[in-house]
Amino acid sequence: MDRWTGRVALVTGASVGIGAIIAKELVRFGMKVVGCARNVDKIQALAAECQTAGYSGVLIPYKCDLTRVEDIQSMFAAIKAKHKGVDVCINNAGLAHPEHLLSGKTSGWKNMLDVNVLAPTICAREAYQSMKERNIDDGHIINLNSISGHIVINSSDVHFFTATKYAVSALTEGLRQELREAKTHIRATSISPGMVETEFIYRLYSDNPEKAKASFSRLKALEAIDVANAVVYALSAPPHVEVGELLFRPVEMQM
Repeated sequence: MDRWTGRVALVTGASVGIGAIIAKELVRFGMKVVGCARNVDKIQALAAECQTAGYSGVLIPYKCDLTRVEDIQSMFAAIKAKHKGVDVCINNAGLAHPEHLLSGKTSGWKNMLDVNVLAPTICAREAYQSMKERNIDDGHIINLNSISGHIVINSSDVHFFTATKYAVSALTEGLRQELREAKTHIRATSISPGMVETEFIYRLYSDNPEKAKASFSRLKALEAIDVANAVVYALSAPPHVEVGELLFRPVEMQM
């Protein structure tokens, strides 16, 4: 990770869960991390925690609604003005609504498409343009995917969410191919964890917390740090090595 010291990483959805831990780890390794979310109070608290811990990097909170293209573009413009640009883009933000295919609300589907598919695609485009204009040839774009981007789980609550994650799998491979066509050494990685113990499932079942709790009672789930370690592994690979896909799951997970 030495070559990333002092360089700029964007982490979306950095206020809680996986995104917060990824941001914290990159700060620990000496990076300037712009952590974005719609509510930055928790990112500000995490930034203070990193400073108190004496980490060599810095966490910079930024308020951004990823469902608004204007917000995303303004964020990249601000990063350019204050920090020259983005060297690493980690598209972590994602959400799920229990909207079934046969009876779900269109608004829920659109929200998942905006956050899980369009936002990371827009961020990847803006990150690449930021790297290109500064002649950055060793940047990295990482999409936080899911095991649901490879397997259709027999649960109607997550079928549309699963479709968005299949899209992330296709988009990451498409991104890799376009980066090769552009004759650049910028890398693209999809990271696909199985069940992770975060607030994600509690938000999915916000009206039924017992159902969320039961999801974790059946096995020892992954922890957010496990996903952050996977991000660090991909970033730490030698410049000639591209980790295209990292899929991992709890040992006790059957699918």
